[in-house]
Amino acid sequence: MLMPCFPFPQFQFTNAFCPSKSKMPHSSPLPDFYYFCFAAYEPFLTIIGFLGALADPLNAHNSQAPWSNALPYKTLPVATLVTILQLAHVCALLGCVNLFVLTAVRKHLSHNPALQEKMIFSLLMPLLIGDLFHMWLTFWALGGHRWDFQSWSPMLWTTIILGFTLMIPRICWHLGIGRYVDSRNGSFRGDSVSKSKELFQG
Repeated sequence: MLMPCFPFPQFQFTNAFCPSKSKMPHSSPLPDFYYFCFAAYEPFLTIIGFLGALADPLNAHNSQAPWSNALPYKTLPVATLVTILQLAHVCALLGCVNLFVLTAVRKHLSHNPALQEKMIFSLLMPLLIGDLFHMWLTFWALGGHRWDFQSWSPMLWTTIILGFTLMIPRICWHLGIGRYVDSRNGSFRGDSVSKSKELFQG
């Protein structure tokens, strides 16, 4: 028994509609790498720093810079102790703000990458300015020890190096490296949506 033959519509997907993975732009303003840097790595560093200052504020203070013409404190003045702990607390608070804001933006605004990008920009721009001023103020305050690397304490080296590990990814994010940029990728996204509608409506 022969089965009747019915014509079935044929769909042909071209390379214009399905570009290769190498040509596809990033679809998220906050890919996994940036999310890890700013919502996991940075909060971890700031919270660890706060706990370290809380556990040993004297060492946290004395190891910030070289001591040349004076002996390090044996006991911190109350005003200095309060300042050190409050500064460490503010740093930890900023790390927690990163975690909560970026997690909420990534979860609830994933359908709107343009708005997502604006929200992330509003958070990361002040932090980038803070990174730049942090480096400038640190080198300015070091005075004559600025280029005397041998006199730098391990804490000072750690502060500078870890500062760069946060500042460089922030600069890369603002340059649009490895992420969705609405002004650059928005037209591609719109063209893909319109082509998909035309294909299935036709």
